[in-house]
Amino acid sequence: MTDRSPAVLDSDGLSGHRRVVSPASGLILRPYTPADQAAVLALMECDRLPGQPRTTPAMLGEALKGRCPVDGGWWEELARPTVQVAMDATGTVTGVVSHALRPNDNTGQLLWLHCQEDPRTADALISHTLTMLAPRPVHAFHFASALTLGLEALPVRHRGRTAAALERAGFQGQRQWRYLRADLPAPRLPCLGRVKVKPDPAGQGECRLEGREGRRVVAEAVIGMPAHGIGVLWWIGVLPDARGRGLGRSMLGSALSVLTGLGAAQVILYVDDDEPPGGERDRTAAKSLYRSAGFTEVDQLYVYSLRGGQAP
Repeated sequence: MTDRSPAVLDSDGLSGHRRVVSPASGLILRPYTPADQAAVLALMECDRLPGQPRTTPAMLGEALKGRCPVDGGWWEELARPTVQVAMDATGTVTGVVSHALRPNDNTGQLLWLHCQEDPRTADALISHTLTMLAPRPVHAFHFASALTLGLEALPVRHRGRTAAALERAGFQGQRQWRYLRADLPAPRLPCLGRVKVKPDPAGQGECRLEGREGRRVVAEAVIGMPAHGIGVLWWIGVLPDARGRGLGRSMLGSALSVLTGLGAAQVILYVDDDEPPGGERDRTAAKSLYRSAGFTEVDQLYVYSLRGGQAP
């Protein structure tokens, strides 16, 4: 279990902010300041996954404000996030964590955390977050943030030490998504003969593709407009009575063709992975389709919950 020693508060004479000294780790935790931007961006770069863009100052700025183009409605339910950094004895920033309260159900939310996968720093940041949010239940990595292109939940293969730190603190993980990527173009895939592209009327940077037979829409896909040369396939579907004729594969080919035409050099997608095969949300067929189309799995994504809301 994570060390539960009480933290020591003192005053940071340079910044004017209160800081926390964690006796177990020897780290100092204090509020984020603009002077930390370069160090925090470097930490995020260490955790960047294939298919994800480099985090920019603008993306970090949106995350600090608690805004995100994906899962935006969930972010609107949160109080303004608190962001803390961890420093070692030399003053080097070794980690950063963001958390917030959700007033409508009085839960704590650990939104994002980066620490170069250093267990000592991960333990200190998580322990401090639980102290700040206690005695509420706490959820971790439940939302996509502005730091990524829709990456919701924690990639446990790339972030195994962070996952282990959460478990040491009492969190329980649940598998949610498989994260896949592919290079573009994908010329070997067939395309539908008639596809209508409709921009998102809400202006969220998405397009809906409709595959038609006569006046009837038989297949649909939703794509994210490419950013930094990366497109997102959010969703693809075929009417039940039109399945078994290869329309899903052709709809996929059409979606990837549109993304290529919009300037994407690679594409990512997230496949539901929270039910065993045979369940209502079984994605076995979808995963087989994506694999045959050249997608490779980058990681499995887990969300975490601490039901008891224990304080460290």
